[in-house]
Amino acid sequence: MRNLSKYRNLAFENKETIKQVQTQLLQEHLMYCLNNSSFYKKYLGNRIEDISKINLKNFKNIPLTEKSFIEENNNGFCAVDSSQIVDIVLSSGTTGQPIKIMYTEHDLKRLAYNEEKSFIGCGLTKDDIVLLTCTMDRCFIAGLAYFLGITSLGAAAIRNGHGSLDSHSEIIQNMKTTVIVGVPSFLKKLGIYMQKENKDPASSSVTKMVCIGEPLRNEKVELLDLGIELEKIWNAKVYSTYASSETITTFCECEAQCGGHLHPDLAIIEIIDEQGNVIKDRGIGEIVVTPLGIEGMPLVRYKTDDISFLMNEPCKCGRNSMRLGPIVGRKNQMMKIKGTTLYPQAVYNALDSLNFVQEYYIEVTNDIDLSDNLIIHIAVNEQDFDLQLLQDRLQSRLRVKPNVILEKKAVIKKIIYTQEIRKPIRFFDRRK
Repeated sequence: MRNLSKYRNLAFENKETIKQVQTQLLQEHLMYCLNNSSFYKKYLGNRIEDISKINLKNFKNIPLTEKSFIEENNNGFCAVDSSQIVDIVLSSGTTGQPIKIMYTEHDLKRLAYNEEKSFIGCGLTKDDIVLLTCTMDRCFIAGLAYFLGITSLGAAAIRNGHGSLDSHSEIIQNMKTTVIVGVPSFLKKLGIYMQKENKDPASSSVTKMVCIGEPLRNEKVELLDLGIELEKIWNAKVYSTYASSETITTFCECEAQCGGHLHPDLAIIEIIDEQGNVIKDRGIGEIVVTPLGIEGMPLVRYKTDDISFLMNEPCKCGRNSMRLGPIVGRKNQMMKIKGTTLYPQAVYNALDSLNFVQEYYIEVTNDIDLSDNLIIHIAVNEQDFDLQLLQDRLQSRLRVKPNVILEKKAVIKKIIYTQEIRKPIRFFDRRK
């Protein structure tokens, strides 16, 4: 495989140079897939007559890869002998059966290189001390990816993972942690805990937080209330990042905090509509990723099910590569309520903006013909609460009128929080 650092600064080149290099890398990637992946030999073998004629414009004519294809033929995607696989990650499948993502030693080096570049974009240096609050076990890739990136950068990593709030607090105080990586809602919880323990997080050594697993910004790339609260509690900058196990690629904000940067030597990204047509000019649709330079389990035009948009204008940081906007939602979570398309994240944003809402989760059913039914379970901190006023405010914000059910905070917390995962589960799909 190619030398990873050969195109380390490609994102700072002009757009024409970026396109030329990406075209070359894409052709090499397609050749590798056709020669080594039994799935792509069969799937694309008769559809690509001359790889040298494939470019970024006609690439959209190559068929898309669905996650269900991997579920049905997992081993067929492996492009190396099994003896070359050094790490296996299990990712959730659409049918409930986990799919295995297989990495070679080269793929893990690529992962480290990807994360190192992302951390550099956030302003991290070898002098930073980084607390990881994400786990490295249970076949998750996130914790390992961030650890590899931090050590590749030369910074110090503290792998406290799913440690207690007290243990994280002690580490921050005693180890002079400068950066925390974790789920935003958990970092807020940690900050509030420290405030109650008279260990003011705003006065700590933490200057940056790299946030994973939950959106921090809206479609205008403005900080959501959660992001604003985090920066206030910690007196630190927050950076959003997006990734998936299958693509081994991260899109992370730089210090300009305006979208997740694509590393053009590592991936090609597209946004498509429901018919599979490529959308341009900040149009919202499904993210499609072609990760470049992967050995173990290469993918071509992989549909992620995540919804977002692309920004193509140059960034203030000097990079000229594309940037990925905030995640609007998951394709399979899209709701159609009396003709209005709605994603859970829009509901979360609306509820998070209301000070009297303590906890919540949402359900969606399809009891009503040709329409989904949105039910919001909330706990509030007011005695004389006007439920009708809340419904009216939500309808004004969401353009649909949800059913709202008042619950006790303890009841909701028991439903949305689990020991296995840090971020709360707030969406429950009851549709048949």
